[in-house]
Amino acid sequence: MARADIINYKGRDIFYMDFSNLKTKEEINAVMVESVNFIRNKPEKSITALTNMTNMHFNNEVKDLFSDFLKGNKPHIKISSVFGMSGLARILFNGLMKITGRDVRSFEKETEAKDFLISNS
Repeated sequence: MARADIINYKGRDIFYMDFSNLKTKEEINAVMVESVNFIRNKPEKSITALTNMTNMHFNNEVKDLFSDFLKGNKPHIKISSVFGMSGLARILFNGLMKITGRDVRSFEKETEAKDFLISNS
């Protein structure tokens, strides 16, 4: 499976971005580029998105990448959730939500994140 792809959950299509276990800025950026090519070619408020950040390396450089990524995707995202963040990543992520004006809900487990998307979209 590609790191950015459509998955189906309970009969609904979700755009899934998999940043799990990525350790370098280059690896993370590659998934972002793949995702941007899909997301930014879709109509406004049309995408339900799920992001896996399990064991992803997170630092200030990566935070800056995500800031630009989140801001640019905002018009196209209807609802979004993320799962698998560690304590430090969650703190940086919450700061990003304030900076970008995005409302992306964070969950510990994938099923929780998917169920949130389905029940709120």
